[in-house]
Amino acid sequence: MIAINESKGAYLMATLTVRNLPDEVHRALRLRAAEHGRSTEAEVRDILTTAVRPQARLKLGDALTALGRSFDLDEEDVQALTQARDTEPAEPMRFE
Repeated sequence: MIAINESKGAYLMATLTVRNLPDEVHRALRLRAAEHGRSTEAEVRDILTTAVRPQARLKLGDALTALGRSFDLDEEDVQALTQARDTEPAEPMRFE
């Protein structure tokens, strides 16, 4: 069950209730939390955050940089591309 709690001037926070969690899993969570010096609830938040937002994910800027480097362009190539670039502003869309 995920419930959204709202309060004025605060951001939304979800509450997650996990039912039928085996005792051995709960014990393992408590031990893992103790090893990291935090509460079981904080440990579960960290586990869930890491699972859905891994730090090793590919970022668009890094991918574009790697792609650009793979073409092995030199300064002359960059200058040629800059000169050939269209510098005219785009025509705004019309909804008529």
